[in-house]
Amino acid sequence: MEYLIGLGIKGESHGACCGPGRWLGGGPSLESINPATGTRLGGVRAASAEDCEAVVAEAVAAFRAWREVPAPERGQCVRAIGEELRARKDLLGTLVAAECGKIKAEGDGEVQEMIDIADFAVGQSRMLYGKSMHSERPRHRMYEQWHPLGPVAVITAFNFPVAVWAWNAFIAAVAGDTVIWKPSEKTPLCAVAVQHICNRVMERLGHPGVFGLAIPAERALAEALVDDPRLPLVSFTGSSGVGRRVGERVARRFGRSLLECSGNNAVIVDGTADLDLATRAIVFGAIGTAGQRCTSTRRVIVHRSRLAELSGRLVSAYAEVRIGDPMDAGVLMGPLIDRGAVEAFLQAVARVRELGGEILCGGRTIERPGHFVEPTLARSENQWDVVQRETFGPLLHLIPFDTLEEAIELNNGVPQGLSSALFCNDLARAERFLSAAGSDCGIANVNIGTSGAEIGGAFGGEKETGGGREAGSDAWKAYMRRQTTTVNWGGELPLAQGIRFELGAPRAD
Repeated sequence: MEYLIGLGIKGESHGACCGPGRWLGGGPSLESINPATGTRLGGVRAASAEDCEAVVAEAVAAFRAWREVPAPERGQCVRAIGEELRARKDLLGTLVAAECGKIKAEGDGEVQEMIDIADFAVGQSRMLYGKSMHSERPRHRMYEQWHPLGPVAVITAFNFPVAVWAWNAFIAAVAGDTVIWKPSEKTPLCAVAVQHICNRVMERLGHPGVFGLAIPAERALAEALVDDPRLPLVSFTGSSGVGRRVGERVARRFGRSLLECSGNNAVIVDGTADLDLATRAIVFGAIGTAGQRCTSTRRVIVHRSRLAELSGRLVSAYAEVRIGDPMDAGVLMGPLIDRGAVEAFLQAVARVRELGGEILCGGRTIERPGHFVEPTLARSENQWDVVQRETFGPLLHLIPFDTLEEAIELNNGVPQGLSSALFCNDLARAERFLSAAGSDCGIANVNIGTSGAEIGGAFGGEKETGGGREAGSDAWKAYMRRQTTTVNWGGELPLAQGIRFELGAPRAD
C-alpha cells in the first residue's frame, strides 16, 4: 500500500474538499474495494449535505477571483499540476489499476492522458480566440469575446476515474472556471489522491479553492448539485438513462449540460480489410478495461466472405488472452467493477442464447476471488434488444453484411452514436464511410479501432451518447460564454438595417 501513502491517503479519507486544509466528511463511510481481489483498499467518509454546500459556496467565491487571473497564468497553474502528475504517474497509475480493475499499463496510460490534456490546456490558455467582424455601420467595431462561465460540476464514472475529470477540469480551469468534482462512489480514492495533488499545487501558487471535491453517498445530494442554479454547466459521464435525467434537470433551470453517455460501437470489416490489423484492433477494443470503456467495441460488422476467417482468428486470439490480477505482468484483462456488473454480463449472454444466437467462446464467470468473466464472442443480429443496448462488459457481437451500404446502415442502426471504425484497403469505400451519408457517430476511424482516442480531437458522440464534446479541438467553448460587442467610435448613431429613428422629426398627418 506504499502507493496510497505516496499519494497522501492515510487511514480513512474525507469525501469533500473546499481547498487545501479544508477536508470535510460528515456522511457515512464508503468502502473502496479492489475488484480483482475483493479486498478493502480504504474508506472514505462521504460528503453530507452541509459539506456539499460548503464545496459549492467555496467554488462560487473562488470563481470571483479566478476569472480575473490572466488566462496564461491560469495555464501555468495547470502546467504545474501536470508536472506533479508526471512525478506521481506510477503511483497514481497503480491506484487506478487497483481501484477500478484495469491493467497497470492502462492505469498508467490514463494518468498519461491527464498529463497530455494538461499540456494541451497550457497551450489553449493563450488561444481563447474571439472573432473580429466588419460592421455595416460606419466607424463601428464589432467583435466577439469569450468570458469564464462560472463554477462547473464534473460528474465522472468509475471506468476512467481520473482522466475524464482532467479532460473537463483542466480546460475549464484555463477558461477561468472553478470546478466541483463528483466522482463515482466506486472509485473514491482516485479522486481523493488527485485532489491532494491539486491542493498542493494551487496552495503553493496562491489560488486555493479552484478545484473542489464532493463524494456524497446519497443520490439526492448528487441531484442537488445538478439542480443548483449557481452551477451554469454540469458535465456528466455515464449511462444514457442517467444522462437523460441530468440533461432534463439542468435544462429545467436553463443551465448547460455536457453529456458523454453510452456507446454501442461497431467495427466494420470490409472484404478488402487487412485481417491481421483488424483482429488486433478488435481484441483490444473489446477486452480493454474488460469491455468497460464507453468506446469499447461491442459489434463487429463483417463482410460475409470474411466471417469464417475472422471468427476463427478472434476465437484463437481470445484463447491467448491472459486474465487475472491487473497488477500482474502479462495480464491483458482484469475484472469487472463489481458483482452487479457480472450479473448484467451474464444476463446479456443468456439473452443472446434465448434469442437464438451462438456463443462462439466465453460466456462464463471465472472461479477465483474478484469479479472475473470470460471475454465472449457471439453470433447475433443487429436488431436484437441485447445488441441495441450497451452491455458494459466483454461481450462482442459478430454480425455479417453483404454490401457497404448495408454495413453503414447496421453501424448506424442503434440508439447510440459514439465511436465507429472501418477496416478496408479501398479509398472510395473509406471515403464513403466518412461522408455525410456514412457513419453517424461522433468518432469515425479507418484502419484503427473504436477505442483509444487522442486528446487533440474533440471527444464525444451523437444520439443517446449525448452530443457533448470534451478534450481537444474547440471543446473549450463549452466552458465559456460568448459575448458579441460593438463599439461606436464615431460621433453619429446610425442604426442597423438602415432603420431611421429620429426624435423631434415632423409628424406625418
